[in-house]
Amino acid sequence: MLFPTVAFAVFFIAAFTANWLLRPHHLVWRATMVAFSLYFCGWIDLRFVLVVVGMAAVNAAAAAAARRAMPAGAATVESRRIVRAAVGIDVAALGVLAYHGFLIDAVVDTLAAAGLSPGAPVLGLLVPVGVSFFTLHAISYVVDVGRGDVEPVAFADVLLYLCFFPHLVAGPVARVDELVPQFHERPDPRRVPATDAFVLVGLGLVKAVVVAGYLGTEVVDPAFADPGAASGGELLVAAYAFAVQIYAGFSGVTDIAIGCALLLGIHYPLAFDAPYRALSIGEFWERWNITVSRWLRDYVYVPLGGSREDLPATYRNVTVTAILGGLWYGPGWTFVAWGALHGVYLVGERAARRWWAGRDRAVAVPAPLAAAVRWTLTFHLVCLAWVVFRAETVGSGVEIAGRIVTAAPGDAASVPVLALLVVAAALAAQLVPPPRTLALQARFSQLAPVAQAAVLAAALTLVGALGPDGSAPFGFLPF
Repeated sequence: MLFPTVAFAVFFIAAFTANWLLRPHHLVWRATMVAFSLYFCGWIDLRFVLVVVGMAAVNAAAAAAARRAMPAGAATVESRRIVRAAVGIDVAALGVLAYHGFLIDAVVDTLAAAGLSPGAPVLGLLVPVGVSFFTLHAISYVVDVGRGDVEPVAFADVLLYLCFFPHLVAGPVARVDELVPQFHERPDPRRVPATDAFVLVGLGLVKAVVVAGYLGTEVVDPAFADPGAASGGELLVAAYAFAVQIYAGFSGVTDIAIGCALLLGIHYPLAFDAPYRALSIGEFWERWNITVSRWLRDYVYVPLGGSREDLPATYRNVTVTAILGGLWYGPGWTFVAWGALHGVYLVGERAARRWWAGRDRAVAVPAPLAAAVRWTLTFHLVCLAWVVFRAETVGSGVEIAGRIVTAAPGDAASVPVLALLVVAAALAAQLVPPPRTLALQARFSQLAPVAQAAVLAAALTLVGALGPDGSAPFGFLPF
């Protein structure tokens, strides 16, 4: 069940009504929200319900056992062993459910390279809705308890924390101490920022359905399907278009999720913050999919040793974290290569910063010029990585990059002028200073309810009229 569908609209109206009718009665409200969320999980296959319930049970039991093994509140050898076992189970479940095809193909290819010709077994497993997101929630919960950062919560709270339906499709990833306390609050429906929520949902629909759908259909998909027939210029535009498409699609769906949760009285942390205005790759990751980047830092990079060890170990930790982050987005070598490329960027950036800090700079570079150069370099490095991310294979990505660099000729096809305008407008919007964006939102919130409704109705009409078959291309989003 995807967000911009009639089925989800009907589902959400029912959930919204039940939410506010039952919110004063906490136990009934929680049970009802669990039921709605499990229904959402099991929309495609009821077996998905067993997966999320089983994962909640394992991690709730492990967290309770780990806490009992910490009488002084600090981690012990036994508590660490319990947490590691739980995390191992979570990772194994994610691997079997979401990555079984990729892992089997990798083993078969390796054996084939060794001269063997084994047949690949067909498991026929379906990927549960939101498995990548509720796995991150499960790991963060049991690790936070094991670190002594939070106390164990009731099983029903763990279950709702994992499967609460707004975040299942595209996040954000929230910590247990960010989300569960809100389950126990009784917000006043008259104080819910409905205007902000409707703005998020409306803009999310326009971004995910209209912008991402249009660019994918008209520019990105044709170019990447047959890169050998496209010129270097067309592939360059397609790379820019995909940068906009994946941001618009991913952030749009996440905006819808945050907006829907806000209408239910639940606040999620910020997920995207104009990533294409970044002046470095490190800043890009501070702005792109912020909650996942934060999760990778706290639960992968820091446990690996972070920057506490020597320089080679730090660079290793950065690279491993980036590769695992790339693999989280999908089971394929293109995702691994995308993560590895960002790992190289981050390591190179750190090395360059150390080198530059040790230089005796006699000539000062004007700040505006330095910022322009840094932005241009960062943006194009990000776009180069997106080419590998979107390509059918790593080899195809290298071919596309080569054709762009060499300005290769191609068939006489033209990029629609509207697509160029959409890409330019989307990138320009990223560079708008945050105060101006906040001012626009404030002015919208001051409009009369009738005017707000008219604007939102116009946005929905635009979505219905321009969206490709009323749905967005979600194939590039995580599980």
